[in-house]
Amino acid sequence: MAAVVQSYAAIGDSFTEGMGDERPDGSPRGWADLVAAALAHAAGGSIGYANLAIRGRLLAPILDDQLPAALALGPQLLSINGGGNDILRPRVSIDAVADRLVAGALDARATGVRVMVVSGGNPTRHIPMGPTFARRGDALAVAVRERLEGSGVLFVDNWFDPHLPELRYWSVDKLHLNALGHARAAANVLAALAVPVAAPDDGAPLADVARPRTAEYWRRYVLPWIGRRLTGRSSGDHRTAKRPTLDPVRADEL
Repeated sequence: MAAVVQSYAAIGDSFTEGMGDERPDGSPRGWADLVAAALAHAAGGSIGYANLAIRGRLLAPILDDQLPAALALGPQLLSINGGGNDILRPRVSIDAVADRLVAGALDARATGVRVMVVSGGNPTRHIPMGPTFARRGDALAVAVRERLEGSGVLFVDNWFDPHLPELRYWSVDKLHLNALGHARAAANVLAALAVPVAAPDDGAPLADVARPRTAEYWRRYVLPWIGRRLTGRSSGDHRTAKRPTLDPVRADEL
């Protein structure tokens, strides 16, 4: 039986913030919120939950800014996600990204907190330059898994989930998981934690069937993304964490 978790903090980028799985008011939910809700249910009431993830963040600010802030909260469980935006840059050392991600996870583990590294899903079947990014993502997932083996840090590998690359799990921008995709990622995390949870309904219809045609897709999503990279901007500029403290949350709140 899994140990009951009383407090959980999540750090990372848009994947952990929950982009692509928006509530009616436009705020992101996502897999980490779903995990927190399931942990609250398993705890028989509520837990403390913080989510410091911010969209667009590279690994360096995740580890330099979010990680110390999360550890200062004293959570029982910490999830770390990062590197996805790094591998989308024109030049990147996969070994350097893997080394830094694992070093951050091991440093956190040394403080006594339970740590899991959670990789994002693989969107590369559906985005420009997909084969290049797929090779990088494959290499990063393998490198992190190998470095964490026997470390006591849990690795939840969504990248190599055999179903998540399917288009039905992705939002209209094809870069962020939709609600069904986030539900599957949450199920993967909870399975790794040995927390009982119902499997997501993989037969559910795609929420955003009306995807834009190629030219419209490039105008709305690809060109702005390229523009931000060329100018050194990020979609997360001037944004703050959606849950910066370990606020109590019940299973039915998220």
